[in-house]
Amino acid sequence: MSTLIHIVYVSEAIVEFSDTDIRALLQRARAHNASIEVTGILLLVGRSFFQILEGPPEPVARLYQKIERDKRHTRVVKLIDEPTEDRDFRDWSMGLARVTSKELAVLPGFSDFFATRRSLDRVGEGLARNLLSAFREGRFRAHVGD
Repeated sequence: MSTLIHIVYVSEAIVEFSDTDIRALLQRARAHNASIEVTGILLLVGRSFFQILEGPPEPVARLYQKIERDKRHTRVVKLIDEPTEDRDFRDWSMGLARVTSKELAVLPGFSDFFATRRSLDRVGEGLARNLLSAFREGRFRAHVGD
């Protein structure tokens, strides 16, 4: 079995993505990610993104570097970059979950980083791990769609 990693990051879109924009982004991401064996999920709340990328180290690292350079968003903050034994999102070349800040408020360690632009700077590994655990537990599965 090959070594896997996951990278978890947050960022802020320059402008809010329309439904059409998100569908187009996901269509491209899903095709590309499947071709490089990367899976993951994107949590979208307004203009704030929380994304988990997982797969072989080299393709995941290259994809993250590409994301960092993408001019459609700013303030990309890497929260977690580590080996993982298994994929949490093996069925999704890129899943999307849209939730509200109110739904996120019930998570332990919740921060308002999805609600205010300034607070993205305060996101930490602890909150990232809480959100990752919530995804693993299927908490947002009802929100995942096309």
